[in-house]
Amino acid sequence: MVKLSVVVPFFNVQTYAPDTLTSLRANAREDFEFLLVDDCSSDGTPELLERAAREIPGAVLIRHAHNEGLATARNTGLDAARGEYIAFLDGDDWLAPGYYDRLVAAAEELRCDFLRTDHVTVTGRNRAVRRVPVARRGEVLRPRDAILPAHRTTSVDYPYAWAGIYHRRLLDRGLLHFPHGLRTAEDRPWIWKLHREAESFAAIGELGVFYRRGVATSLTQIGDVRQLDFIRAFDQVIEETAKDADADLLLPKAVRTYCAVISHHIGSIERFEPEVARRLKAMSAGALRRMPQGVLDEVLTAMGGDRATTLRRLRRRRPAPPPEAPVREAGAGAKSTEVAA
Repeated sequence: MVKLSVVVPFFNVQTYAPDTLTSLRANAREDFEFLLVDDCSSDGTPELLERAAREIPGAVLIRHAHNEGLATARNTGLDAARGEYIAFLDGDDWLAPGYYDRLVAAAEELRCDFLRTDHVTVTGRNRAVRRVPVARRGEVLRPRDAILPAHRTTSVDYPYAWAGIYHRRLLDRGLLHFPHGLRTAEDRPWIWKLHREAESFAAIGELGVFYRRGVATSLTQIGDVRQLDFIRAFDQVIEETAKDADADLLLPKAVRTYCAVISHHIGSIERFEPEVARRLKAMSAGALRRMPQGVLDEVLTAMGGDRATTLRRLRRRRPAPPPEAPVREAGAGAKSTEVAA
């Protein structure tokens, strides 16, 4: 039986993929499988993956005929996964040797639905440890209790799918798939759904994922229209959370986080192409008007300062209609943007 399935999407990362693949080899075990999903790369990545499929124990190469984006590539891997546990890795990040051994051992000891782990961010030569924003470590907790409080950074603000391990029962319940076609922020509806609907989780301090920042092909470095998918992602968070039995408690957190992300993008609007910047403002105005207005008023009052002033001004703009899901995506996947509430 396969103990662990690791889903690893790749798109045009020939510069970084060798580090990723070498680290997978250093984590191989006879009951592990590595699902290498080539999202229709056009550089030297496919050749690297073909060699890896021959040389790395447990490696399985899956190809997309068209570029579909990170969310759909992860879903392709999930559909092929056979493991008792599921993990994710991005095609430009890497692992410490033996990391998955330790992660599986921790999961089997704690016996909860999923584990969240710390990680190391790598920007050039600089490295920094980022901690899961959960104070109680190595203790099984209720996931929805970790969503609040609204005014602090909590577990749903740490959306990285690759920073953890997930029991297969979550996959069987439909909780591990990502919103199809999202080109950025695909992990936001995912982490919210996981925390609303899973029954148990734990946070541990196991360091072993190295998260590469500042990659030139990442959408967080490219100010084009694909970045605006964050609006579709957070619209889904608001819509689904509004249907929850605890909506009155949870919506202020969802709205505040959405507002914080809008403010973040508006605050760095100069990196967007001019037409995209105009669309960002119009779509943000529409998003603010779609939010529960009473909750939004309370959030802006509590938020205060320049962010609240900017958001109130945006809300008065002529809004754009809600974004539609594209039929087929093009372009690279995105690195997650961590924004404090």
